[in-house]
Amino acid sequence: MTRKIVVILTRLAMNALALLVVDYLFEGIYLETTQTTIVAAVVLALVNSLLRPLVIILTLPINVLSLGLLTLVINGMMLMVVAWLVPTFRVDGFWTAVFAAIVMSLVSFLLNWFLKPRHERGRVQLRVEQHRW
Repeated sequence: MTRKIVVILTRLAMNALALLVVDYLFEGIYLETTQTTIVAAVVLALVNSLLRPLVIILTLPINVLSLGLLTLVINGMMLMVVAWLVPTFRVDGFWTAVFAAIVMSLVSFLLNWFLKPRHERGRVQLRVEQHRW
């Protein structure tokens, strides 16, 4: 149980860090306070877990035709939904949201990669023990 809580808190912290990176890189994204960052990270996690799968399923035929590029647009739309729900978080423009979502995905990917234990990064390490008879 405590491991699940640690995983959830770690993912929320990664969302918050990705939001801070996007806030720093893009002029059209504004996070007013630290509390705004935390609230936006929580709301983004909720939107990504509840609303995003529904939108992905509903737009699946178009997404297949666009070879998955529509997913980038959907991610940007989810960021705009979060900005609409959190009054002290602002995103100026659709394309700003799309490019910010791309950067957030890259930041999240890198953080996930660095925070995973070595045996989960794609390499399997075998431990060989010698037994004395």
